[in-house]
Formats: sequence, structure tokens, C-alpha cells
Amino acid sequence: MALDYNLIKNWTFPDVVQEYTVKDSILYALGIGLGQNPLDENQLQFVYEKNIKAFPTMAVVLGYPGFWMQDPAAGITWVKLVHGEQRTTIHQPLPASGKITGKIRVSHVIDKGADKGALVITERKLYDEAGTLLATIEQTTFCRADGGFGVSDEPPPALPKVPDTAPDQVCELPILPQAAILYRLNADPNPLHIDPAVASAAGYPQPILHGLCTYGVAAHAIMKTFCDYDPARLVRFDTRFSAPVYPGETLVCEMWKRNEHEIQFQAKVKERNIIVLSNGFAEIK
Repeated sequence: MALDYNLIKNWTFPDVVQEYTVKDSILYALGIGLGQNPLDENQLQFVYEKNIKAFPTMAVVLGYPGFWMQDPAAGITWVKLVHGEQRTTIHQPLPASGKITGKIRVSHVIDKGADKGALVITERKLYDEAGTLLATIEQTTFCRADGGFGVSDEPPPALPKVPDTAPDQVCELPILPQAAILYRLNADPNPLHIDPAVASAAGYPQPILHGLCTYGVAAHAIMKTFCDYDPARLVRFDTRFSAPVYPGETLVCEMWKRNEHEIQFQAKVKERNIIVLSNGFAEIK
């Protein structure tokens, strides 16, 4: 049934105050596959407590309000939700440990029609203890069964399609067979990512990888190819989720450099030759 625009648009979120440690930063980095080569010092800086740095996309697992759309009061058909897009702006490099506050609001509720569903965009801003804005995270959720309510916000500018030319750079990264088991310890214990029976009931031959884990692996490709693994250089990372990934597959990130600071990208699974991340856009310093 159609969702209640006013209810969802004005949903109240308490501030999320979270303390995280160096171990949390290491766990996130391990989950997206960093440290597979123990001799690569560029990767070791994210998984070894000596001179530890936080990987920039770790922002997506901090200050998370939980699966609020599952609340019966929201009236959303949560079993048919799909994670549509993720957009992250890093205003300041994340510390490897600290205390942050997440302030959350619903920024957009977009009706696509009774037979086409709705989009709900949740904005999360992360602040450190001094009140400095560290990151802005925008998550688009496609509510496939909840359109037709008739009121709609103007959608944000669409993410750009990649050029119809050969990519300037290509980076292949293996995804660990246990990637989903590791990644779920960050902020998403959904059994779809670990329980074969749950995955089978959802129509998958095995547990699938978290979309945000695939997102982090693609960010690794950008960091490796264009940023010399300097976390301060990646300041924006946006993409659309197109298809699920299975742990153990290989992510092929194709990248087009628009100018000194802007990169477009898409990612494919090598083994199945399908696009899993599309309309990717990254900004670097």
C-alpha cells in the first residue's frame, strides 16, 4: 500500500552517539578486502594499529540509526526494499578512533507511481566531539511496493552515466570469500548475508554481499588508482546499485577521468560479466 508522505518525511530520529575504536577501523578495512597482501604498506596503514588511518568510506557505517523502515509504525513494505543509491561527501578525514554524533533526517520522499514504488532518501551528518562536520551520507531506498501516494519532492540531480568510450583505467580487486561474514560485523547483521537458508528463501543461490561492501571495494579501486592510498584525497563517492555480488567474486572497476578532480566509474563482476555498480562519481583532491 502507499506510504504516508507526511509521516515519513517528518520521521523523528534521535541523535546517534557512537564511540568507535582502532579495532573498528581495522574491521571495516578487512571487510572491504584491504590487507590481502601483507607486504603492501599502502594497505597496511588501514589494518595495522601502527600509524593507523581510517578508510574514508567507513563513514557509511558510523552513526547509523538502524533499520528504521522495519518499524510497523512506518507502514513501509520493508521486505521489498532495495538499496538504490549511496552518496557520501567526506568533509574532513575520519579519525581512526573517536566519538561521533550522527544527525539523521529524511530529505526526500519521491512518488514514482502506484505500480512503480517510491524513493526515500535519508541524510545522515556525522560530527566529531568538537562539532566539526566530518561527513554527509545520503542513502536512497527504493520502496518497491509503496508508491501512489500522490505527493512528491523534487528528486536530487541524477548521477551521471559513464561515457560511451573505453575507460581510462581499469582496476581488478578480488572479494574475499568471507567478506560478507566480516562486513556484517560493522553495522548490518541481516541474515541474508550469512544464512544460506535465508538467501535461498530470497531467491539467491547463496548469501549475497552487502551493497555497501561492494561500495567500499570500488572506493578501494579509486584510492589505489588515483589517490596513492591517501585517505584525505577522496572527498566524494557516489554510485547506484545495479545487481548483487557474491563473496569470492572479482570486482572490475572501470574508470574515466573527467578532469583533475572528477572521476566517473562503474563496476562489473568479472565472473558473470554484469554491471553491479553504475553511474559512479568520485571527487578527489
